[in-house]
Parts: sequence; structure tokens; C-alpha cells
Amino acid sequence: MEFNLADLFEHSVDNFGDREYLVADGRRRTYAEMDARANQLAHHLADQGIGPGDHVGIYGVNSVEWIESLWAIFKLRAVWININYRYVEDELAYLFGNADLKALIHDAEFTDRVAGVAGHMPDLRHRLVIGGDFEEAVAEGRPERDFAPRSGDDRYILYTGGTTGMPKGVVWR
Repeated sequence: MEFNLADLFEHSVDNFGDREYLVADGRRRTYAEMDARANQLAHHLADQGIGPGDHVGIYGVNSVEWIESLWAIFKLRAVWININYRYVEDELAYLFGNADLKALIHDAEFTDRVAGVAGHMPDLRHRLVIGGDFEEAVAEGRPERDFAPRSGDDRYILYTGGTTGMPKGVVWR
């Protein structure tokens, strides 16, 4: 049998649901709380037309919401794209143009940077702002874990930067 990362996370939830999973900025989540909120966010994203194979970027610093977004994306079989918060506008413009993003979740502090390169995301259908409308989006979604079966072939893309030019996307399964 093969599993994707969401399947493995849900297995942990089923076995350790009441245990603490994450502490960030003094905020805590158990496995079960993380699962329910990720499900809610995944349902919200699905209601916006995001589904298997769609590229969804997360552009922010480490936070509870960042992890909730990651699990929501994997639950939908969408393709997670990490976006380094240190990238400057030229790197962001290149990455946004190259990543074929259908949705973007970003920290409020990066709103101006996103606006500055928004023209490089012609396929973008939905955007959520952590510290903005993110909590409303989570509240709209259902907490049920009723997603379609997943595959060990589900993908995610890590953009790597370095001294050789613009970030390059590396596909992982």
C-alpha cells in the first residue's frame, strides 16, 4: 500500500488525537484540533474550486496557520508549493510565474509584495491572508474528513534558491 502525507498524518491523529501536536507563538494544537482545522480549510479551498493537481502556494513564516494550510493542501491532493519568505520581488515574480498557482495563502505582512507581483499569477483563483480572512475561511469549512482517496504518487514542489539564479522547482512525491 502507498499513502500520501495526509494519510500518514491522519493515522497519527487517529492514534494520538488528544496529544499535543504543535506549539507556535504560544498557541497549541492537539493532533485532533489540527486535523479538524485542516479539514475545515480543505473544504473551504475545495469550495473555491481547488482540487487534485492544483498548485497552492504558502508564503509565510512558521505559524500554526502555515501547518494547517499544508495539511489542507495535502488532504485535497493539491500540490503544495513552499515560498520562501526571504525572496525579493524579482525572485517572487519568477516563482509566481513559474509555479502555475491556482491559490495562494500568505501572511498579511507580505500583502504589498504579493500585490507587486500579482500580474505574474494569471491562473490564480483564490487568495487567503493569514492575519486577514484566513480565520473566516477556516470557520466556513466543515471539519469532517470526507475526502477522496489519495495516492502515493501525489506531488509537492519545493522551490530552492541559491547562487545560480532564480529559484528552481523540485518535484517530490
